[in-house]
Amino acid sequence: MKHPDCHSIIQAALAEDIGSGDATTLSLVPADALATALVVSRQEAVVCGVEVAEETFLQLDPQVQVEGLVNDGGKVGAGDPVLRVHGKARALLTGERVALNFLQRLSGIATQTSRYVEAVKPYPVQILDTRKTTPLLRVLEKYAVVCGGGANHRFGLFDRVMMKDNHLAFWAAATGAGLDAALAAARQAYPELAVEVEVDRLEQLDEVLPSKPDWVLLDNMTPEQVRICVERCRGICKVEVSGGITLETVAHYADTGADAISVGALTHSVTAIDFGLDWEET
Repeated sequence: MKHPDCHSIIQAALAEDIGSGDATTLSLVPADALATALVVSRQEAVVCGVEVAEETFLQLDPQVQVEGLVNDGGKVGAGDPVLRVHGKARALLTGERVALNFLQRLSGIATQTSRYVEAVKPYPVQILDTRKTTPLLRVLEKYAVVCGGGANHRFGLFDRVMMKDNHLAFWAAATGAGLDAALAAARQAYPELAVEVEVDRLEQLDEVLPSKPDWVLLDNMTPEQVRICVERCRGICKVEVSGGITLETVAHYADTGADAISVGALTHSVTAIDFGLDWEET
């Protein structure tokens, strides 16, 4: 992944792991020893993080030869190699865990996202991520969502006005003004940004729609409630659905006609994919 933040993220991860030096490798492995290794998936997965793993080894030794065997977003089975690395054995051993840590988490996100995308395949709906990401790893984790076939919601607080319940409660208490005034204030301050309003009750939607937000976020509603809201929003704004949606229920929500379904579980509680580094005889 060629992103300006990627280099510094990997650099920090290596510094965290190595500290003052890889004591075991420096004790046991000669400085001039060469080796070839394969990074292998131990289970079926959608792979993400191959280029991040490559960069991990290259930061330790720019002379390392790295061959990506699978592109990010590609599918692998148990036992399939995803990366071949040849060079100083010290660099391979020192970088092993950091490279695998990136691969296992990012591939876990991509794999989980692909399951949600597959579950809603018959419907014209997007699967979105959220801001429930690991601090400082958001750029990588949102990239993994895309590799799994999902789409990115706002990257941070700066690229969309999103009025959630706490914002609206504070606005009402501080100003005494209504929702129409809140939307007007947001559009005046940030005319270039989309405005989205969170709604958790049917009657609240009736208050929101006259102000014509770009999106409404229907939070913690049943599919039946969502279906009613989608009809009311038709021709006025787009509809996003969120709130505890699982693989078992996501298709029911997709069938309502919503434009997007956001799922925090894509990133906040994903199960890592098991990868290993195996020596290859040369």
